[in-house]
Amino acid sequence: MTQLSRPTITKRQREQARITKQKDKAARRAEKVRRGPSGPAPDGVDPDIADIRPGPQPLADWQIDEPETEGSGSGG
Repeated sequence: MTQLSRPTITKRQREQARITKQKDKAARRAEKVRRGPSGPAPDGVDPDIADIRPGPQPLADWQIDEPETEGSGSGG
C-alpha cells in the first residue's frame, strides 16, 4: 500500500504567495480602473512632450559656460 504524503510547508507557502500576488494584482487593476484612462490630455497634447520642438534644442542652464572675466585667472 502506498501512503499518501501530506502537502509540505513549502507548498503551502507557495500557494499563499500565489494567492497574495493575485489579490495584489486585482487591487492594482481596480485602482487603475478607479483612476480612469491615462491617455492624452483633453486638448490632444501629451504633457510629457508638449514643450519639445523639432530640431536642435536650446542649451540647458547647466550647459551654458559662463564667460571668464579678464581680471581673473593666472596671467603673466
